[in-house]
Amino acid sequence: MSAATVELMDYADVIARFEPVLGMEVHVELSTATKMFCGCPTEFGAEPNTQVCPVCLGLPGSLPVVNEKAVESAIRIGLALNCSITPWGRFARKNYFYPDQPKNYQISQYDEPICGNGHLDVLLDDGSTFRVEIERAHMEEDTGKSLHVGGATGRIHGASHSLLDYNRAGVPLIEIVTKPITGAGDRAPEVARAYVTALREVLKSLGVSDVKMEQGSLRCDANVSLMPIGAKEFGTRTETKNVNSLRSVEVAVRYEMRRQAAVLANGGTILQETRHFHETDGSTSPGRVKETSEDYRYFPEPDLEPVAPDAEWIESLRGTIPEYPWLRRARLQAEWGLSPEVFRDLVNVGALDLIIATVDEGASVDAARAWWGNSLAATAKEREVSLAELPITPGQVAEVIKLVEAKTINSKVAKQVVDLVLAGEGAPAQIVEAKGLGMVSDDSALQTEVEKALAANPDIADKIRSGKVQAAGKIVGDVMKATRGQADAARVRELVLAACGAS
Repeated sequence: MSAATVELMDYADVIARFEPVLGMEVHVELSTATKMFCGCPTEFGAEPNTQVCPVCLGLPGSLPVVNEKAVESAIRIGLALNCSITPWGRFARKNYFYPDQPKNYQISQYDEPICGNGHLDVLLDDGSTFRVEIERAHMEEDTGKSLHVGGATGRIHGASHSLLDYNRAGVPLIEIVTKPITGAGDRAPEVARAYVTALREVLKSLGVSDVKMEQGSLRCDANVSLMPIGAKEFGTRTETKNVNSLRSVEVAVRYEMRRQAAVLANGGTILQETRHFHETDGSTSPGRVKETSEDYRYFPEPDLEPVAPDAEWIESLRGTIPEYPWLRRARLQAEWGLSPEVFRDLVNVGALDLIIATVDEGASVDAARAWWGNSLAATAKEREVSLAELPITPGQVAEVIKLVEAKTINSKVAKQVVDLVLAGEGAPAQIVEAKGLGMVSDDSALQTEVEKALAANPDIADKIRSGKVQAAGKIVGDVMKATRGQADAARVRELVLAACGAS
């Protein structure tokens, strides 16, 4: 059945008749150098099947070893989500056959997850917060990737053949599962988006993942069910798989609510199934009947020791948990005295962390904000890259700012120096020295240029002498041109006015 023929209930009617219940499952690929249970690299975009070994291919006789950095990341994620950390837990084998899972089982955690029973208070569009309870966060390994070739949709249906890339098999994953989210009412789609947005920000601030949804390093499965207003039991849920943008999370939840409501209102039943989300029109379509935990035949992984993090280690990691990003933004906006609109623009262009890093290097907030929020933001837009991708560091921007403050260069030359840094010419101070861009501060040299300019413009000189000091701008401009923009314009103006007796 195409999206055009699926009956959807008006959203207002859905809310009047049903209570939505959500459950969000988010898979996060960790930014470790090696895989979860072997030493293979995890670089994204490598040639297919070049980052594999007997362990991640599940060859006979190979044995897994736990990645300590992945365990550390899992604990830090749990602490950031206000979870309790298990003092002792085992890995388990989750048995199922997929062609992109070479062992025919996935090493995961079942009844003993490393993190459990937490919560995250997420910020909604109107500034209010909504608490999302966290059921668990557990460690596991990712699967490989199937590439379906020859079809129109990239899915297996209609494809002529499939290719398998096992580079991703074994990459460390954390799966974060919420408890049933109730009480959101008509704001359920917004709550879903706000939760994934907040979670993504927290994970990025922890530095445990690049959380690039477009590359699959953060993948969201949205569970949706409806129960009639006043009912006590949850309805049957569907699971929309691998929704890959924040906006799409909201769209997918809203669509499923409208679709399920129409089915129920017509006397139908909801199948417990996975569903595919279609970015083109915001619809979902059936995938496969959803298994229960019993279908996976979990049993303890015999080749791995239990994970038993030391309490002292956990407490030391607790000290590394940063301030929530949205609280940090509110604090910085107040400290910097910026309007919500100006601050929002800095956040939107990706300047906030770069400004903070530049200030940490000794620059003032105003100067750092001016460079990253204006000049460099324009350069990034022109080059169609993010600010962070520009070939200049916060330390180098701070160095330019300090050169201006020390009057080694002026603001005009500073722009030239930054352009040369972006062109790969070296560090700011080295460029100034190598190119001879230091400010002309010798008054005798400047006086000579002032006298030349006045002699070349006698009519302008007469105006200045008669009290029309605004005319000095022409002489200052000529001197700046003669000194290749390297003079102190304010000092040049003083010399011009003095020479004309107008100071």
